[in-house]
Amino acid sequence: MIITWTGGLLRRRTGRLVATALGIALAVALVASLGSFLTASKSTMTDRAVASVAVDWQAEVQQGADPGAVLAAAKSAQGVKSAQSVGIARSTGFTATGAGTTQTTGPGVVLGLPDSYRATFPQEIRQLTGAGSGVLIAQQTAANLHVAPGDTVTVNLPGVAPAKVKVAGVVDLPQADSLFQKVGAPPQSQPSAPPDNVLLLPTGVFDKLTAPARAADPATVTTQIHIARDARLPADPAAAYTSDTAAAHNLEARTSGGAVVGDNLGAALDAARQDALYAQILFLFLGVPGAVLAALLTAAVAGAGADRRRREQALLRTRGLRPRQVAALAGAEAGMVGVAGGLLGLGIAAVAGRAAFGTVSFGASGASAAGWFVLALVLGLVVAAGAVLVPALRDLRTGTVAAARRVVGRARSPWWMRFGLDFVLLAASLLVFRASSGNQYALVLAPEGVAAISVSYWAFLGPALLWFGAALLLWRLATLVLSYGRRPLARLARPLTGTLAGTTAAGLSRRRRPLARAVVLLALALSFAASTATFNSTYRQQAEVDARLTNGADVTVTQSPGVSVGPDAGNALKVPGVRHVEPLQHRFAYVGADLQDLYGVRPTTVTTATSLQDAYFSGGTAKSLMAKLAAKPDSLLVSQETVKDFQLSLGDTVNLRLQDGRTHTSKTVPFHYAGVAKEFPTAPKDSFFVANADYVAKTTGSDAVGAFLVDTGGTNQQAVAKRLSDQVGTGANVTDITKTRSTVGSSLTSVDLAGLTRIELGFAVLLAAASGGIVLALGLAERRRTFALTTVLGATRRQLRGLVLSEATVLTVGGLTGGALIGWALSEMLVKVLTGVFDPPPDVIAVPWAYLAATALAAVTAIAAAALNAARRSTRPPVEELRDL
Repeated sequence: MIITWTGGLLRRRTGRLVATALGIALAVALVASLGSFLTASKSTMTDRAVASVAVDWQAEVQQGADPGAVLAAAKSAQGVKSAQSVGIARSTGFTATGAGTTQTTGPGVVLGLPDSYRATFPQEIRQLTGAGSGVLIAQQTAANLHVAPGDTVTVNLPGVAPAKVKVAGVVDLPQADSLFQKVGAPPQSQPSAPPDNVLLLPTGVFDKLTAPARAADPATVTTQIHIARDARLPADPAAAYTSDTAAAHNLEARTSGGAVVGDNLGAALDAARQDALYAQILFLFLGVPGAVLAALLTAAVAGAGADRRRREQALLRTRGLRPRQVAALAGAEAGMVGVAGGLLGLGIAAVAGRAAFGTVSFGASGASAAGWFVLALVLGLVVAAGAVLVPALRDLRTGTVAAARRVVGRARSPWWMRFGLDFVLLAASLLVFRASSGNQYALVLAPEGVAAISVSYWAFLGPALLWFGAALLLWRLATLVLSYGRRPLARLARPLTGTLAGTTAAGLSRRRRPLARAVVLLALALSFAASTATFNSTYRQQAEVDARLTNGADVTVTQSPGVSVGPDAGNALKVPGVRHVEPLQHRFAYVGADLQDLYGVRPTTVTTATSLQDAYFSGGTAKSLMAKLAAKPDSLLVSQETVKDFQLSLGDTVNLRLQDGRTHTSKTVPFHYAGVAKEFPTAPKDSFFVANADYVAKTTGSDAVGAFLVDTGGTNQQAVAKRLSDQVGTGANVTDITKTRSTVGSSLTSVDLAGLTRIELGFAVLLAAASGGIVLALGLAERRRTFALTTVLGATRRQLRGLVLSEATVLTVGGLTGGALIGWALSEMLVKVLTGVFDPPPDVIAVPWAYLAATALAAVTAIAAAALNAARRSTRPPVEELRDL
């Protein structure tokens, strides 16, 4: 019986079954794709965090402990690939004589490195010139002393006679911040910058040089064990962080307190785990609505034949089938479309993965991808059961032949409409949104150095309640318009249906519930597409803003410390491809006992080379604050943290201690607080000042420039950077925004959401087209008998086409209008709630008009195709139509 019934469905209800299976396939494909991408993203974040670390652990030997015992314990620890002993000594300064002058530096650091150190930790030292072994000097120190390979440097250590060493090579230390960290100290106690003067010696030379100092005072020399690990870490950054920190604590316990571990790998994973949670949040915010929408589409497709199904069930029961047998037939149909749709969805997901990421698994491991595929298939079966089996069981329990013939238009309004649930949901959404978008609200809370990490999932209620509340409100409005707007509808339909305008309006009113359902479904699909596309566009916009803030401009030339040049030196940087060169002063200023960065700008021209957004400032727009700096040269823009710490009010005098360029002593310079700079190109994210460069130069007697911001018009940045690098040599550092774009920001940024965007937006277009076209097509197909009878009663072909097109027009206008409004509200809410994803927060959201137009066009095209096909079918002879039915 089941086989016979299934065969009949395949022959006679092919279109409805295929449409239902397609809806399930979309839900399955979306969940499988996004789930696999989420897993792959987390694994990528872990891999990149591990790859970004030069030295995994720096175990500092404590006073009184045996360095040899600590080294042995480190080498025997589980997961340790290699361990090297590094000596660290503090120098009172370095001296070099050449070309008749003597150069002397301030305090510095001397490192003693084993011969195999560079091979074990290749990222720690970058060779610039000279030999790769022997006595090496850091680039900045070489510039300060004016030395090159072959020159002699005098090392001054406390309590012992100076010693001379011959420089073999000049190197750069890319990971200087972690290399010279204060092991065991909290982040706020770490040095604000690595030492300016560094000398690297072979272990034998270092031991001989520091032996007298060590004998006089053992505390003058510190020993660290630098450790490289090869332990297999979990793919999830949070789990990897927990595993790594536990291993570091185990090593500290094994040495009985003889060493404190500076966990560089743990610090990198600590940052990645927060980004992994943001990726998970993006999956929930952007992926789950798509899956829910696909399920609703499936339910709508299955529900389009509800009246027919009730008649078929009534007929089966009159022919002697028991309710259990009828339920088995409905279960067979649900299983058939569920399996078919699930397998098709997995195929679509595999194709999408291959197209977007070059692999079926989206870059995830085979086991992880298989798990998501199985979960998605189970979801497809659940959707099929909910869309096909559950309504059939409900009809069996409550349905009769008389109930199957009841007139839908006489049914009472849904209970939620009578109790105003839509208004309640929207009000609750607004309250949750206001609470979750406050200034002190954190969606993800990941205390640094603490294993526990939490997500405020209740913030999801805001967009979710808005989505459902807006859908219910749109349903209410659509049914009200269709119920009480017969006259306006008749006037609008008259050009298409002529004398059948009143009948058309009455038919629309009678079918207000299925038509309102189609309008709501189309609006939700369009709003999903709009909100997803807007969020992704805003994300890409802010990633570009972050890169520009970090680099400063298309290309930035930063002067090496100790090299002083004036603003006119920028004229030499106008190589081919350069449109404008903007000098930027960089000084250090004391406010009270706090040392902060100070940036001197030319207010009238600084925006020529770099972009300044209003979101960077508070207390005025970027244009107005730059105008204030120009009009009142002693004006000062202060970071928000400094304003809070020093309780400043607009107009207050701020006395900064700057170095006088003539006497090289500290000098107090008065400024007046004029506004807040929350962000500024090349500036740190915490505390800094922005001032008028001319005023700084006048009051300090020095117009020395720290960097030049180079505008290339947004093109050829890498080529221009190469030309400038060849020109300035080692006297300055040249960076371009292309390279910065790939390195700055969180690991969430580095994962790049381009692939996720393609998946989401592709599915959004399909959902929008299906929500409009398939639902309308099935609804019209179920009314072929009505169209045939209308023809028998004298309707012309033109009037029938007009009747079909009138319904399509109502669906299109209602769906596009509702989708635009819901999409706008959702976009604003998503960007605000997910502010933590953006760095910096957006000034305005980015609207992808081209994509939105394409999505709307796809939906309108699908609706038009369904309507025209139904209109064509309505021209068949009524006798043939009625016989087929």
